[in-house]
Amino acid sequence: MKEFQKKILPQSIFLLVIILFFGFLTFNAQINMENRGMEFGFEFLERESSFDIQFSLIEYSRSSSYLRAYFVGLINTIVVAVTGIILATIIGVIIGISRLSQNFLIRKSAGFYVDLFRNLPLLLQIFFWYYAALRLLPLPQDSTGIYDSFYLTIKGLYTPALIWENLSTFIYVFIFSIIIIIALRFYAKKIQEEKGKQIPIIPISISILIIFPLLTFIFGDVGVNIIYPELKELSATSAMFEGGLEIPPEFLALILALSIYTATFIAECVRAGILGINKGQKEAAASIGLNQKQILKLIIMPQALRIIIPPTTNQYLNLTKNSSLAAAIAYPDVVLVFAGTALMQTGKAIEIITMIMFTYLTLSITISIFMNWYNKKIAIKEK
Repeated sequence: MKEFQKKILPQSIFLLVIILFFGFLTFNAQINMENRGMEFGFEFLERESSFDIQFSLIEYSRSSSYLRAYFVGLINTIVVAVTGIILATIIGVIIGISRLSQNFLIRKSAGFYVDLFRNLPLLLQIFFWYYAALRLLPLPQDSTGIYDSFYLTIKGLYTPALIWENLSTFIYVFIFSIIIIIALRFYAKKIQEEKGKQIPIIPISISILIIFPLLTFIFGDVGVNIIYPELKELSATSAMFEGGLEIPPEFLALILALSIYTATFIAECVRAGILGINKGQKEAAASIGLNQKQILKLIIMPQALRIIIPPTTNQYLNLTKNSSLAAAIAYPDVVLVFAGTALMQTGKAIEIITMIMFTYLTLSITISIFMNWYNKKIAIKEK
């Protein structure tokens, strides 16, 4: 009885309060919708959207459904989040290690970077890159290409586009190469633990990722055509690029701001993780002949990751949620496309906001599950 009063009863009361709270909100929303003659439902998703989206990675037109428009915005959001996480991690690790450099100039420059970008509001940085930095770029007709293939203009970045033949074969071989690399990594780890012998896993992995997919062009009938952007004059004073891949300036500004801003926090996570390792281990590693690169790779980072991963996960989540600021510069993410245009056209506020909330909740939970799995995987286990 006492155990029931101490453990089960408080939890039951708390759960009941939560149920009553959300029940009240649902009932109140239902009454208000009935008073205004509104009906709850998601049938609008099948209706024609009747609006354009300037940047889409999947086929979309004005005649597409609202559900199709939602997936366009969702994919654009995921692309921003994944690209931002990768760039922020690379920059953050470099800056974090640089902050501990023995070189005075490198150490102070890294510290200045962190202090500057960490203390500026993210929205202000997005505006800076979009309205200031990228606005200084030349017009298409005045731009100078890199190897006549890459053009960075005020209207965005233009790059060659790849048109694949038998792409599925290439993808299957690429996945197979990754599986081989994972198996090789486990084998190399086993050899190191049993015999103390290191296998150069990085150069071997790179070779596998390059050679195996290249063989598909010889034996798998895989082909690729490169479409280069070409400048087309519209009038005596204006021109535009046709062909190739166009990356809009909104995407560039958003990625630059998100990655640079988030990298400052990741850098501090990396620095804290490295400083959390006892100096005696570094000295012991140096005493047996390991150089600084080996000490960092074999001694410091494997232990520091246990400290780095949890706070870095929070930064990944923040970056994903901060990507919703894309609406401020009209990048068509899921917030602008669905919670903006679609909401104004349909008036389905509750349904659309609910979908947006569950979208970000799902993305955040997915990132958390993966990072928690990785954190457990790299944990040092006693044998």
